Amino acid sequence: MNSTLKEIYEKTGEYEAFYTGGDIQWTTDGGHFLCQCDDIIKVIDVNTLCNTLTIGETADEKDDSDQIYTFQMSHDNKTVVTVHKSGLLKLWDRETGQQQKVWRSGHKGAVARLAFDSNDANIASGGTDGNIRLWDINYHTCTSSLKGAMGVFTVLKYHPDSSKQLIFGAADDTKIRSWDSKSGKDDVIYTGHFSKVTSLQFTLDNEYMISSGRDRVLILWKLGESKPIRVLPVYESIEATILMPPSFRIPNFKKKLETEGIYVACAGEKGIIKIWNIQMSCLMFEQSNSLVSSSTEEGGLAITNLLFNTAKNMISVVTADHNIIVHDLETFTCMKQIIGFTDEILDIIFVGKDESHIVVATNSRDLKYYELGSMDCKLLKGHTDIVLALANFPTKPEMFVSSSKDNTVRIWCQVTNQEIKCFGVGARHTASVGSVFTSQLSDTFFTSVSQDNCLKIWTVPKDTVDQKLIPSHTELAHSMDINCVAVSPNDKIIATGSQDKTAKLWNDELSLLGVLKGHRRGIWCVRFSPVDQVILTSSADSTLKLWSIADLSCLKTFEGHESSVLKVDFLSKGQQIVSSGADGLLKLWNIKSSECKMSLDNHDGKVWSMVVSKSEDQIITGGSDSKLVTLKDVSAERREKLAKEREEQIIQEQELMNLLHDKKLVKALKLALRMERPFHVLKIVNEVLKFGHDKLTETLKEINNTQKEILLKFAAEWNTNNKNCHAAQLVFNILAPEIISGNLKVPSLSNFIEGALPYTERHFERLTNLLQDLNFISYTVNCMQPHPVKSIDQN
Repeated sequence: MNSTLKEIYEKTGEYEAFYTGGDIQWTTDGGHFLCQCDDIIKVIDVNTLCNTLTIGETADEKDDSDQIYTFQMSHDNKTVVTVHKSGLLKLWDRETGQQQKVWRSGHKGAVARLAFDSNDANIASGGTDGNIRLWDINYHTCTSSLKGAMGVFTVLKYHPDSSKQLIFGAADDTKIRSWDSKSGKDDVIYTGHFSKVTSLQFTLDNEYMISSGRDRVLILWKLGESKPIRVLPVYESIEATILMPPSFRIPNFKKKLETEGIYVACAGEKGIIKIWNIQMSCLMFEQSNSLVSSSTEEGGLAITNLLFNTAKNMISVVTADHNIIVHDLETFTCMKQIIGFTDEILDIIFVGKDESHIVVATNSRDLKYYELGSMDCKLLKGHTDIVLALANFPTKPEMFVSSSKDNTVRIWCQVTNQEIKCFGVGARHTASVGSVFTSQLSDTFFTSVSQDNCLKIWTVPKDTVDQKLIPSHTELAHSMDINCVAVSPNDKIIATGSQDKTAKLWNDELSLLGVLKGHRRGIWCVRFSPVDQVILTSSADSTLKLWSIADLSCLKTFEGHESSVLKVDFLSKGQQIVSSGADGLLKLWNIKSSECKMSLDNHDGKVWSMVVSKSEDQIITGGSDSKLVTLKDVSAERREKLAKEREEQIIQEQELMNLLHDKKLVKALKLALRMERPFHVLKIVNEVLKFGHDKLTETLKEINNTQKEILLKFAAEWNTNNKNCHAAQLVFNILAPEIISGNLKVPSLSNFIEGALPYTERHFERLTNLLQDLNFISYTVNCMQPHPVKSIDQN
C-alpha cells in the first residue's frame, strides 16, 4: 500500500501576470504585444501567449528596479524608449531586449508621454511640468524645449506628415496645442474640450484632426483653425479612438474608397465599441457582443485602450481589468481573450469529464474559463460583484456552482468546450456568499454559507433554462462569519467552519450533530475523508486537525505552516493530506506518521486556492501573487529513477570488487573515482603503494584531470585522519606540480593558481597556506622545500 503514497510533485507550468496596467502596443505584423508589467515590458506572442522577451531589465538593476512610467515603440518596431522613475530615458533594441543608450530627461518632474516622429529620427517627451522636450535619437541630444501648456501631458503626438514639422500635445488645461518641431515656436491653440483630452487622430489627407475627451464628445478640427468644425456628443467618457482605414467592412456596413466621410471607432466608459461617421454625426455601428462590463462608477473606465492592426484587420480592446480582447473587424467576433493580470486568485475548479479546462475566480465579477493545454481564456459574465468560491459536481463534472459578494449563487453548465451557460441564480443570502459545496453522489443539490451566518441547501433544477433557485433548508449555523462548507462522501453529513473557531456537523435536514472545538483561531477549510469516519480542518492558528466523527475527538494535529492554513484536501485514499497556506507553501503530509513529506514554495503570497485532479496526478494552485502554478505527481518516476540508480550502483560495486580481486588497480581506481567512493579509492591507493611510490606516480598518470581533482578532494578528507595522512600527502606531493602549473583546477586552490610560474620562495609560502587550508600537515611541505633557481618542469 505504501507504494501508492505520493512523495513529490514538480512544477510543470507557471502562469503569471504580463500586463499590470499602463501602456500597451501592438507590433505592425500583429504577432506580438508589448505590455507594461510593473518595472519591465513583456513581449507576448499573440498566438502562444508566451513571454518571448523582457525589455527594461539589466543585470545591474535586478536587485534595484527602476519603475517604468511609460514607453513608446518606434514605427519600424526596431527600438523601444522607456521612461523611468529615476528620470532616465532608456533606448532598447526591440529584437534582443538589449539596452543601447541611457540619458537624463531634463524635466523637472516625471515624464508622462512619449512620441516618435514619422521617420523615427526624433522622440518627444511630455512631462508633468507642462514642458515638451524634443530629442535627436542618433545623438541623444535635446533639440528644443516647448513651453506653454499647464499640468500633466495626457496626449502627445507628431503630425504624420513630416513636411509639416508639427507636434501636438494636450495637458491638464484641456487645450490642444501645436508647435513647430523645427523652430520650437507655438503654432495654434485648439480650444473646445472642457475636460481631459484622451486621444488625437489625424486623417490620411493630413487636413483634419479628431480629438476625444472625458467630456463625452468627439471633436473634428481643421488643421490651422483654432475653433472646431464639429462637436459630436457620444454620451460617455471616451478613453481611446481609432481612425478607420480608407475602406473597411463591419457588420451591416461596408465603406468603399469612394465613400465620403471620416469614420472613427471609440470606446471608454460603457465597455462597447462604437463607430461614428463624424462628418455626418451618424452612428454607423454599436457593438452588441461586448465582453467588457460597463463601469460601475460615473465617469469611470471600462476600456482603457483600442489598438488596430492593419495587417491582421483586427481590433484589440484593452480593459480596465487588464484583459486584452481581440476582435475581427469584419465580423466583430471575438478571436482571442488574453488575461494580462488576474489579481488575487480566490478559487479554482476542474470542469469537464476529461478535466481539460479550469474555471478560475479572481478579484473580479467575471469568471475566467481556461483551456489547460493552450491557456486560451474566455470570460464568463453573470455576477455583479467579486466571485469568491467555486464547486463542481463529481457526478456531472460539466456542471458547477459559483458564489459572489453580490449575495447570490449561480449554477453553470458546460454546453461545449467553447461555451459555458448560466441557467440558475439564487439570491436568498443577505451578505457575501463565501463558500459553496456540491452533492458527492448526485447533481440534485448543493450547499452554501455566507457572512450572514446562514447555511443553505439549494435544489438544482432539472430544466437548464434560466431558473430562479430556491433553498430547501436554511439554518443560522454560527455566531460569526462562516468561511467554509463541505459535504460528506455519502451526502448524509454537512460540515461548516467559522471565524468563531469551531466546526459544526449537520445532517441533511440541517439538524446539529456536533461541534468540534480545539482551534485557537478561525477555521478556513473543512474536508471529509473519502474512506474513514474522520474530518479534517485547517485554521488561522497555522495547524491542521483530524477529528473523529463518531466521538468528535481530535485524533491528530499537524504543525508546520508558519501562517494560516487556507486550503486542505485528502490524497491517496485518505492516507495523505495536501495543504496550502498564507505562508506561500504547499505541503504534503502522511497521516500515519504525521510527517511532512514535501514542502513547495512556488508563491510569493497567500495560496488561496488549490485543486486536485481526480487521478491526483495534477495539482493547480493560485494565490495573491496572481500566479497559477501547475504541479505534476512524479513519485512513480522518482521511485523508478532511484531503483535504476540502485541497480546501477550494485552492478558497479560488483564490477569494482571483481577488478580489485583481479588486481586491475588502474581500472578499479577510475571506477571508484567515478562512483565517488573515498574509502575504496584509499584502499586502492594503499594497494598500489605496496609496489612503491613510483608505481603510484605511474598509476596517477593514467587518470584524467577530472578524476585527479576528485582524488585531491578525497585526499583532503583522508588527511584529517592520522592513519590515512601518509597516502593523502603522497597523492598531493605527486599532483602538486600540476596544480601550480594550472593544469588542475581545484576550487579550494583557485586563489593559488595564476598559471605556470617558477617555483620560488613566494610559491612555497602560498602553497604552505593552501596546504593548511586543505588540512595537509608538515610532511608534504617538508618534501617540497623551495629550489630558487629551478622551474616547475625542471623540478
